[in-house]
Amino acid sequence: MTKAQYHKKNITEGKYRPFPPVQIEDRTWPNRQIEKAPMWCSVDLRDGNQALFNPMSIEQKMAFFDELVRVGFKEIEIGFPAASQTDFDFTRLLISSGRIPGDVTIQVLVQAREELVKRTFEALDGAQNVIVHLYNSTSPAQRRDVFGMEKEDIVKIAVSGVEMIKKEMAQVTKGQYRLEYSPESFSSTELAFSKDIANAVIGAWNPVVNGKMILNLPATVEVSTPNIHADQIEWMCRHIEQREHVIVSVHAHNDRGCAVAASELALLAGADRVEGTLFGNGERTGNTDLVTMALNMYTQGVDPQLNLYDVDRLKSIYQRETGMTVHPRHPYAGELVYTAFSGSHQDAISKGLKARRSEHRVVWDVPYLPIDPIDVKRSYEAIVRINSQSGKGGVAYVLEAQAGYALPRALQILFSQHVQEAADRTGEELEPVEIEKLFTDEFVNREQKYALVNLQVNRNLKEPNAKHRTRIDATLKIGEVEHNCDASGDGIIDALSSALRTLGLDFKVTSFDEHALDAGSNAQAAAYIGIQMADGRVSMGAGVDTDIAIASARALLCALNRA
Repeated sequence: MTKAQYHKKNITEGKYRPFPPVQIEDRTWPNRQIEKAPMWCSVDLRDGNQALFNPMSIEQKMAFFDELVRVGFKEIEIGFPAASQTDFDFTRLLISSGRIPGDVTIQVLVQAREELVKRTFEALDGAQNVIVHLYNSTSPAQRRDVFGMEKEDIVKIAVSGVEMIKKEMAQVTKGQYRLEYSPESFSSTELAFSKDIANAVIGAWNPVVNGKMILNLPATVEVSTPNIHADQIEWMCRHIEQREHVIVSVHAHNDRGCAVAASELALLAGADRVEGTLFGNGERTGNTDLVTMALNMYTQGVDPQLNLYDVDRLKSIYQRETGMTVHPRHPYAGELVYTAFSGSHQDAISKGLKARRSEHRVVWDVPYLPIDPIDVKRSYEAIVRINSQSGKGGVAYVLEAQAGYALPRALQILFSQHVQEAADRTGEELEPVEIEKLFTDEFVNREQKYALVNLQVNRNLKEPNAKHRTRIDATLKIGEVEHNCDASGDGIIDALSSALRTLGLDFKVTSFDEHALDAGSNAQAAAYIGIQMADGRVSMGAGVDTDIAIASARALLCALNRA
């Protein structure tokens, strides 16, 4: 049996089956939009940390906690203090050191076991704002294969856990404590049973008396498409009791690669709160990436209430403390996500940016860039990057950003060929400084056979419409011989061309462009000239000087040298 036949057999014989849809005919979430930020809860220090090759030390967790606070998280799950001495010590240090701002709530995870609940409250002694996060597994596979329990037994575990927590809370003399309950593996649990256990917990907690509770509905394993997850959330929001006193939270994992989408649709379906991690760290394929989700909102004109301006700083701290890496194609934060190597992409980006600047547009709408890189502290200079696949527009954009050269189209085409040849030789990306050197070496002020030694220009300003009103006195070097020439023409290029023709050179000027390279009285000017020799050969050259006349003369001689 081939591999293809084996896989087909698994499908046809029912080893894998589609996840059943939710029977909800009048769903409302497809017609909604996200209009405000949810309550965010970072679970980096618990869910993310437990998935690391080497879990963070207390010092690393402390540095990470400080960064989460700086970003603006108001709820942070800091660990499982009853299950780990490191988490216990970290919890105690956070509280005793006064490191937790008054508007930040710490969250801790615990199972419904009396000794674990007691240990958790020991760790929390002296805390001001706390969420105690209780969980137990509810899916058929967990009930059947892991615990060997019936539904009633699973409900009893959850309710008994709530009673244990209420008992310990009754002994707390200061601080604000709240309950969060997660039916772990909610994504794989029958909705009717999820409703029953949620309502049993809500009834045991009594949120009218004890304050709002959080009902967290985790996609512990992502088993369906995001629309089905949204249906599950909307169905639960309709069927749980005391909905106005319950904060519905989601905690999506990324097994199907859809955690961000699932969490976004969950908000449309009625969820109030999102748990996740920076850059999607977590078990298996990770959790909802809160950086991506928040910046998705930002690009839709919704304030995510998180400070993600310096995304590279955040990425650096994340990588340093976790030992994980952020993929170069990671949304918003990857090294390459604001760059283009493709020639057509580069051309479109370059034109889009220029049009935006020239028209003073407010709304961001630039091809291939869903967000303005400046808004996450990236630079425009890094947008276009050059390799052998790049086109003339990208090469011209980089050269203009690097050195100020605004190449005419014909020169863009000619120079891009040189760049592609250089990139093909090395097989690597070319840096902007390398591109500038390629251009200056090949096209700027080249003096080989033909060189300019001296140039004086006289213009007839009294008769602006007169022919040949520009007269030059030039010393030109051809090979090793210097020639003194004087000639007149309609401009510096016309006059110099006449002088060169008296020395036996037969050509015509086909194009001329010039511009200032920078501002100020000592600004340098750049000139670009295209020529065609008598035998049909074409060439282009560039000249740079503080005197535009000299720059023009050097551009013409450079074109002749290249021919």
